[in-house]
Amino acid sequence: MHDVRGVKTPSMPRIAAASLAGTAIEFYDFFVYGTAAALVLGRLFFPAFSPLAGTLAAFATFGVGFVARPLGSVLFGHLGDRRGRRPVLVGSLLLTGAATVAVGCVPAYGTIGAAAPLLLVVLRFLQGLGLGGEWGGAVLITAEHAPAGQRALWSSFPQIGPAVGFVLANATVLAPAALLSDAEFAAWGWRVPFWAAGVLALAGLWLRSSLTESPRFLELDDHARVPFAEVVRHHGRLVLLTAGALAAGYAIFYAVTTWSLAYATQRLGVSRSVMLGCIMAAVVLKGALTPVAALLGDRFGRRPLCLTGCAAAALWMFPMVALLATGEPLPMFLGIAGALIAFVTMFAVIAAYLPELYEPRVRCTGAAVGYNLGGVLGGALTPIAATALAEHGGRIPWGVGAYLTGISLLSLGCFALLPETRPAPVPVVQPAVE
Repeated sequence: MHDVRGVKTPSMPRIAAASLAGTAIEFYDFFVYGTAAALVLGRLFFPAFSPLAGTLAAFATFGVGFVARPLGSVLFGHLGDRRGRRPVLVGSLLLTGAATVAVGCVPAYGTIGAAAPLLLVVLRFLQGLGLGGEWGGAVLITAEHAPAGQRALWSSFPQIGPAVGFVLANATVLAPAALLSDAEFAAWGWRVPFWAAGVLALAGLWLRSSLTESPRFLELDDHARVPFAEVVRHHGRLVLLTAGALAAGYAIFYAVTTWSLAYATQRLGVSRSVMLGCIMAAVVLKGALTPVAALLGDRFGRRPLCLTGCAAAALWMFPMVALLATGEPLPMFLGIAGALIAFVTMFAVIAAYLPELYEPRVRCTGAAVGYNLGGVLGGALTPIAATALAEHGGRIPWGVGAYLTGISLLSLGCFALLPETRPAPVPVVQPAVE
């Protein structure tokens, strides 16, 4: 395969694999913070607070990363629309990796006082900036190389990256948590997963070194001078609709992977290892189903899959919290797995859907800003809101179910207002009958 300059480009499997690997590494960096926030950061960096208030404060620093992500999508989107998709992949990976390693080096509150949580906020902000650029670059480099009729399939591989990153992040937390005493884990064991991010970032840079620039970008003769300004001026309604549409997916994912971990370990007395095992098994299932849902998106369209996923999520949130409240591994796994199946039904096709909604000259900025604004709406506040709702509810946190159901219905309405973008199939020309 050759690009528009006649330069040989890597095969689609190789492009998809490199995008998946880099996305997995960057989401590892982002998720390892969320797991640490649920387990240990509250008491180390906010020791003057009660256990509940400390957890809420740790989740607040977690939310800072989401606030930074749209800013990162503007910054790296400008680079991607002006200079190409490939530079985004390198810059975002370096920034996120360096910030994550630095988190593992921050002394606790007992050593440097108020500077400790302040440093956490700054580094979490930098993590969010990097991740805000990563998604747009990884998705576009894959989607713009892929054949139109298989775009959802190939673009789904970067979407598997978050599942891989989550499992990897939790495995690196689970190992020291299981092998060390609570005192040793709090003293230094929680830092090991953050330090490992440096090695992973170097590996990701090596994997991405063979990628060539997107052919769609190379075909552009006229690049937007200020892509974000053009997106706001001509595509503002589209950005808001996509952000609202994606809010449910973020809320569901972070409710079951971050809030549920804190809820089960602190409120129900479930061991860290058991709860992390339930979550990781469900996330593995989600990753395995991603290309299957993407194939359906190529066959039946992007919008029908998204509408189906939102509707399923709205119907499942109350059963999910009831299953979580049992504190038993199998029901908890089933509750989380059902939520993530609804999630993947809509998010497997998003990597193809969002770029197709925007014209190529502002695609990197528009798709990334819409995607990451959805993270602010659905992901930043969900662990905080769910923790507060569960604390003031009864045995079963029905308030959390109502919160997640409401967001799912909001996203369902936004998806209903978006158009279908699946490319029309190429008609088969029948040979003339002599």
